[in-house]
Amino acid sequence: MTHPETARDIAAAVQAGQTTAIEVLETRLARIEQIDQQLGCFQQVRAETARADAHRVDEAIARGEAAGPLAGVPIAIKDNIMVQGEPATCGSRILEHYVAPYEATAIERLRAAGAVMLGRTRCDEFAMGSSTEHCAFGPVHNPWCHTRVPGGSSGGSAAAVAAGLVPCALGSDTGGSIRQPASLCGVTGLKPSGGRISRWGLVSFAPSMDQIGPFTRDAADAALLLQVMAGQDHRDDTSAEAIPPSGLQGLDAPLQGLRIGVPAEHCSADNHPEVNAAVERAVDTFKSLGATVCDVQLKTTELGVACYYVVGPAEASSNLARFDGIRYGRRADAPGVELEELYARSRSEGLGAEARRRIMLGTWVLSAGYYDAYYRRALQVRRLIHDEYAALFKQVDLLLGPTVPAPAFKLGEMADPIDMYLCDTYTVTANIAGICGMSIPGGLADVDGDTLPVGLHLQGPVLGEDRILQAAHQFQQATDYHLSQPPGAATSTCS
Repeated sequence: MTHPETARDIAAAVQAGQTTAIEVLETRLARIEQIDQQLGCFQQVRAETARADAHRVDEAIARGEAAGPLAGVPIAIKDNIMVQGEPATCGSRILEHYVAPYEATAIERLRAAGAVMLGRTRCDEFAMGSSTEHCAFGPVHNPWCHTRVPGGSSGGSAAAVAAGLVPCALGSDTGGSIRQPASLCGVTGLKPSGGRISRWGLVSFAPSMDQIGPFTRDAADAALLLQVMAGQDHRDDTSAEAIPPSGLQGLDAPLQGLRIGVPAEHCSADNHPEVNAAVERAVDTFKSLGATVCDVQLKTTELGVACYYVVGPAEASSNLARFDGIRYGRRADAPGVELEELYARSRSEGLGAEARRRIMLGTWVLSAGYYDAYYRRALQVRRLIHDEYAALFKQVDLLLGPTVPAPAFKLGEMADPIDMYLCDTYTVTANIAGICGMSIPGGLADVDGDTLPVGLHLQGPVLGEDRILQAAHQFQQATDYHLSQPPGAATSTCS
């Protein structure tokens, strides 16, 4: 099986004159036209403006100018990241006609590096979901099996990379929304540390945990995109003043002396057996590469989901209050009603069930009489989670485990929201603690006759992206799981 074109391949070929940015773009547009009607990855394909971007790259190269490390690379953008002059619906009817008045810092930096913004991908409404079934404009289908979910909330971006529609895409991760769909779609997904990439231009869900990050075919492309987007931004007070990530430098350094811990709590007997088998294979691979692997405990794992679903909805209830039909968002056609009634009708019409559920939950835990019992207590648990990670990273350099407990489930199968929330058991604590994490392909599993990807979860300390990218790259040099592609683009072969 041939390796799909990486961002590095494309940029090198465009810069060398072996192809042009417009030729690369037209190939991807044709592929989208061919198969995305069945997948539903894209909310909007910006063909004409993308062609204009590609022509600018080609013209710069023709003049002998440096076109940037992402010259001509088509990139898809999750629909909660601002691209000036384009719709940003966040998967919600309440923002169906909203047009972004400014550009996200991450987009500015990608554009300056020569990338071509190809289109906007579907996501769960306001990034609230683990399946991309909660998008007001329709679900996204997993390229490996069209009857199954791609994960969420960044399911459109993950599926677009897995299906070869784009070489890379942007997502956002508040509790696992990059890593979980990366696992379910069989691609690489990086959630940087809090503050590593500016959140300016990302529509907030829970700002203390939100982070923009890339989906790519492999760790080297993830390192390249991180290097382009990272860095302090005066428009985002939470962006970190830190040494820039190394990018492609250092990825080939050997892993001798690397200490990897495997949390026992993440290798539960309740996991799908092939998920645990993938971790066991990865342990053997990392040992063969010179790393030392040991068992560790991450006792606060069991507290993560409960903590997250207090803190996250609390922040969301505050952030989403602005979408009331007056300041922002769709306004109900209700002449003559009182202001509160107009708010209620506008939000009821514009917001879906999951968004309303989380807003009400967040409002409840912040209300008088419940603030101390729930929200303040959740903040105390957050400190416990943070401190346990900090202590653990004095003993080991990285943590290894499964990204999610099981491969992709079927569309409509997980009706109980609690079951859906538990999909993020192994990912939410990284956001709570502000550390970095990434999912890489770890093999394929047979589930009821369907062949589905399994993801491995690497976690590192705050601003420790270089180390997890190095480990992921070395693992991918020694294995070929990341080269696996969905069986057939135009038709699903699953049961």
